[in-house]
Parts: sequence; C-alpha cells; structure tokens
Amino acid sequence: MRKPGISRHVLYGVTVGLLTLAQLCEAGSRSKKDSAPESLLAEAERVVSPINLVMDKPTGGVPNRSCVDAPLLGNGSLGAVLTGRHDVWPVQFWIMKSNFSKLRHDHRKGGPRPFGTLNLRIPKLRDCTWRSEQALFPAITKGLYTKGDLKVAMRCFLAATDDVMIIELSAEGGSADVHCEIWPSPGRGSTQETGVKDGTQWAQKTFHTTKPAGGTHPAEIETSAGVALTVLGQKDMTIKLEPGKTVTLALAMQSNYDDKAPLLAAKKKVAKLTPAKVKKLEQAHRQWWREFWAKSLIEIDEPRLPQAYYAARYAQGAGMRDRDFPPGLFGLWVTHDDPSWAGDYHLNFDYQSQFYSLYKNNHIEQADVFDQPILDFIERGKWYAKHARGMRGVYYPVGIWAKGMETSRQPGRGDSAHVEKGGVFLGQRGNAAYCLVPMAMRWYHTYDLDYAKRIYPFAIEVINFWEDYLKFEPVEGGEGRYVIYGDSAHESIHTGGQGDLNSPLGLGLVHSAFTLMLDMTGEMGVDAGRHEKWEHIVKHLSKFATFEKDGKTIFRYSEKGTEWVPDNSVGLQHIYPAGAISLDDTELTEIGRNMIDAKSRWGSDNGVNSMYPAAVRVGYDPEALLKHLDNLFFGWSARTDSHLPRGLEEGSTVPNTINEMLCMSHRQVLRVFPVWPKNKDARFWSLRAEGAFLVSSELKGGDVKFIKIHSEKGRDCTFVNPWPGMAVDVYRKGKKVDTLKGDRIVMKTGTRDSVVLGPAGAGFPADAY
Repeated sequence: MRKPGISRHVLYGVTVGLLTLAQLCEAGSRSKKDSAPESLLAEAERVVSPINLVMDKPTGGVPNRSCVDAPLLGNGSLGAVLTGRHDVWPVQFWIMKSNFSKLRHDHRKGGPRPFGTLNLRIPKLRDCTWRSEQALFPAITKGLYTKGDLKVAMRCFLAATDDVMIIELSAEGGSADVHCEIWPSPGRGSTQETGVKDGTQWAQKTFHTTKPAGGTHPAEIETSAGVALTVLGQKDMTIKLEPGKTVTLALAMQSNYDDKAPLLAAKKKVAKLTPAKVKKLEQAHRQWWREFWAKSLIEIDEPRLPQAYYAARYAQGAGMRDRDFPPGLFGLWVTHDDPSWAGDYHLNFDYQSQFYSLYKNNHIEQADVFDQPILDFIERGKWYAKHARGMRGVYYPVGIWAKGMETSRQPGRGDSAHVEKGGVFLGQRGNAAYCLVPMAMRWYHTYDLDYAKRIYPFAIEVINFWEDYLKFEPVEGGEGRYVIYGDSAHESIHTGGQGDLNSPLGLGLVHSAFTLMLDMTGEMGVDAGRHEKWEHIVKHLSKFATFEKDGKTIFRYSEKGTEWVPDNSVGLQHIYPAGAISLDDTELTEIGRNMIDAKSRWGSDNGVNSMYPAAVRVGYDPEALLKHLDNLFFGWSARTDSHLPRGLEEGSTVPNTINEMLCMSHRQVLRVFPVWPKNKDARFWSLRAEGAFLVSSELKGGDVKFIKIHSEKGRDCTFVNPWPGMAVDVYRKGKKVDTLKGDRIVMKTGTRDSVVLGPAGAGFPADAY
C-alpha cells in the first residue's frame, strides 16, 4: 500500500508514469541541424541534473501483475527493472523487450510478457544493506551493497541507442565472488533454453504457434527472443571482484522482430564490445538524453513537484519508442506472465492517457508510437461495425494489442449489454473516437500534413461510423439536434447495462472528431463535399445535460439513464481530453468547477489523468490544484492496492497538469500562466502549443517578463495579452518590428519565424532566452 512522504514507491511510481517509440535511433544518427542549441542543452543539464531518484531497499513486489515499485531502465525497446533479494542475491534485473509478447486473441491469453531475470549472486553479501540511485540527466543507475567492511558498487546504463545494458561492478574493503545467472521465466505456454559457450551465457524463450508439451493456448504468431551475457576481457563467466578493479558485464536482447535469428544477433552484439566501444556507447547514450531533456523544460517555485514532473518524463523517454509495440497498461516494464487486464491497450481512455503530456512537452518521437496498433486494427474494426452495428466505419472493443490482436475478446459468449459478436464493448460506442483524441493533439500541435495522411484512413472510418450512428431529431421551436442513443457513460458492468442517452463524454468525443476532420481535411484539400454535413453535426449536437447536486449545477452523466457515478473521471472527460469546454465558455466552466468539487477525486486511483487537466481547463483555484497534485504523489496513503498507480495511465498527470497551467493553447488560443498562482515564480522553455508553435515565457514577481514564440508552420498566432491594458511590442532578432494592441491579439508569423513579445515601451526583455 502507498504510504505518505517522499518514499521509494512515490519516486518510482512517478518514474513509471507514462511510458512507449519505434525503431531505435542509431548512435550518432542525429544531424547537427536537429540538435538543440547548446544554450538549451546547458539549461537542461542545470535544471534536470539535480534530480536523483533514491531507494534504500529493493522492492518485494516483483514479479507483479501491475506496476512495479523499483528503479526502471529502458530505451523504448529493451527494458530492465532493478531489484534484489537479501537472502539470495543483492542484484537482480528483470529483463523485457517491447516486441516480446504473446500474440493471441481471446481474453487474457495474449499480451506483453517478461523474458526473465539476470541474477547476480554474491554470497558474501547475503543480508546486506541495499541502495540505488538514478540520475535522470545522464540516465545512469548506481547501486551500493554493503555488509561489514565489504562494499560492492554497481553502475549501469541501458544504452539509449542500442539494445545493450552495461553493468560495472567494483569492490572495496575485500574481495567477492559474483555468480551470474540468466533465468528465462517459464509459463503461459512458453519454452525456454539456456546455455554457456565461448565466454557467453545465453537464454532463449519462445511462444510457439503449436501447443507445447504441457502448455495451453498456443500463440497465433510465433514470438521468440534471445538474451546473451558476457564479461568484457574474459573468456569465462567467473567473476572475482578485487579492490581497485572494475569488471564490466554486457547484456543484449533481441527478438524475432529485430532479427530472424534473435539469439545469434544478441550474441553478436555482446561479442563485438570492447572497452573503447562501451565508452562510445555511453557517450551516445548521454547525448541522446541531453537532447531529450532539452526538448522542453519547466522551472517552478515548488519544492517537490519538479521531481514528479521530470521522473514521469524520464519514464516516457525510457519506455516509449517502439512504434509497432508501444507500451500497454504497465509500460515497457512487465514482470509477470499474467499481467492484470492482459497489460493491453485499454481504449476507453487508459491507453490514450499515457500520451497526453507528450505533445506539449515536444516529445513527438515518443508520441508517435501511439498510432500503429490503432491502424493495425482497422479491418477488424470495420468487421465489428458491419456485423455488430450494421454500419459503415470502425467499431473498436475495449482491449486490443499489437499486430491486430484483440486481448479482451470472449468468443462463444452470446450478445449482451457487454459483449457483441464476441467483442467486449461494455456498452461504450466511442472507443474508436477516443483513439482520435491523441491524434488530434498531435495534429494541432504540429500541423504535420504527412502525419495527417498517415492517420486519415482510420479517422475517416471513425467519421463514417458516427455519421451512421447519430440520430437527427426535431426540436420543438428549433432546428433539430443530433442524439447519441445507447452509449454507456461508464462501462455497462458498472451501470446495470443500461443504454444511456447523450453521455457528455460521447458528445465531447463526437464533437472533437468532427472538428478535427473539418480542420485536417481542409488543410489536406480532401472531402470538401462532406464538410457541410460535418459542420451541421458540430453545430447541432445535443447540449450537455445538467442537474442539481448539493445546491450546485453540475453535469449529468447522461440526459437519460445514468445520472451520477461517484468514482472515476468519466463525467469530466468531455472537458479533458475531449476539449469540449474552454476558458472562454464562462457558464460551462462554472458548471465544470462545480463538477470537480462534487467529484473531489483528487486521490483517485483511476482517472486523475483527466481530472487534473480538466480542472485547469475550467480555471480551478491554482493554489488548491498544486496542493492536491503534491498530495497525489507525496502525501496520500493507501491510494491503490499496489505500490504504484493502477497503471501508466496516471503517468501523464503531473507534467500535463503543470504544462496546462503554464502554457494553455486550447482551441489555438495561447495563454501563458493562465491558471498559475501569481505569487509563485515559474518559467518554461519550448513548450509546444497548438498551431505548431514552440513557446517560452517567465513569470517573476507576479509579472510576465516576456513571451518567445517560434513558429514552425507560419500560422497566425492568437494569444491573450498577458499585460492587461497595455500594448505589446514585437521583436525579431532583438529589434522592435511592431506594436500590437488588444486583450486578444492575432499575430501574423512566418515559417521558422521567431519573435519575442514584451510590454510596450519597456524595451527588449532582458530575460528572454
């Protein structure tokens, strides 16, 4: 259970927050043109390098069916969880690969799987003291294991540019023998092989398409992986630690998605390593993380939240880079052969919510892993739309996995409020539309036409489904309205299976989907003949239902059907992430604030990823928000039944909430420090805003010092004047070029154009960076 205070599970709970990107960058593949300016790299080191994550004992909760409470290492492809056992071995790494999973349809029979462990047994350190420390800036993990005079230090990094983990061991106060063991975990119908040859210890684990002896439920696509371990400079695996001497181990893992002969490929990776090559590998690793941190930065007058903010972003960089196999509920770090909820992609917000903060943090490489599983499921989604609903388009169930797998499928069950044609939908019609939400965030923050073309085949099928599903009904004295029937506000298992009318979430998702398509296809120059219909839908969607609770008007969970559900944040998700309400909607924002007070799920174990940013979007009290956010990760106890939040769905909560408080750009209206306490200094570098802008600004002594805007696409920038009643001077390359007036200003920009804004007459802002 989670305990109060800055404890080990808090530090790593935040670290595991968010995770998943594709093919690994090769060392040195970034061009100088793509590199961040040296000044920003220096700021990144200054801001992030003081943040270290410390644990004073190994977790006792591994393997774990949910999230793990331990130091996490990863490069988005290869992952490791550092733990240990006092009574057997002080150092143990759970090893996993993003593309190593059991690929099979059916409920809980497929999904991500761990490979096994690397155990370092040191007999002299039985019952030793244990400590680990992770430095986020270079992403280097250190361990110290002490018993009496003997101290063994461990230093390791999982290379950012290759599927290799380097472990360095040294001793002080005596010698020690180290026994290494690679253990491929058995179970779920896998086969395992191990061996030692020519100074390399190896293991292989395979999920076969034929039923193995004693196994059940064969895979539908074979998956195999190999792990190889060697000691540099030695021809055997015997390790004798002596004072003053450092021993280096190298471990590599490959799957059949990396190479047709994964074990041979892993062996080759470690065989070619020399001390000089390890040094180059570490240099490339450090440079990758320098560039990652320099993508965007924040600095705020808060004692603990920066740690939570950057720990969550570390998990994103470490866990999100494989486009074909993005992380599921528990990210890259799956340690159990039967993870909860299959560890899959839950499409009724859990999967999507991992990505919310990535767009504003300018981590587009990490964000782009979201799409492929959604695109891979299109044909199956069309089948469900046709056979379960009799409609065009796509209809997505709750749980899917990579390569078009359907982890929630329950074949043989008859149709019900929960299951349709064997697919588990739980009465919810909007899972596919929910998948458009991160895609919309990606589009509005970049206006990348290549990206639009990539997602268009899916997006247009979502629109086709809702064109058929929506019902247009007459309204007395009005033009009529579009109505959503039978869309469960919550999962139907929690609402008695009743079909709700006009849930706010459904209305918000539909509004978001059609708005996105109007904008995106307009930029693409396609579907102009359909725009009139789409505009009519957006304009005539039903309004959000409300009711009175405790003397205040709040949103009803449906117009007819479910009135109120006390848990989760589903009743707020039309505000965020669907984006149906902005600070300009005065009446609705007041209802939204009432709704948040009625919920008061600040310490919820499910849905805070939406509740906190929704509170920002409706202008909730910023002092209260920061207090609740701090308590969420550092104060409240017994929040979940595990050491971490229910899943990585909560990982975006801290960075996303703080980003929105500092730099909101909803509906392409830029606001700096819109929901931030004026008595708390804050600044940010290169937060990405809607319209394809990179924005920097500073609040000091209650005043906004400047706004710096870099325009990638040359679009008009609409911003709320942060200097009320004053004109705004515009500077390019340090020279004043214009003065703008108004409370809300539309400014022309050019492609790759950078401008600095400051209060009129004050001169060029000296603090602009």
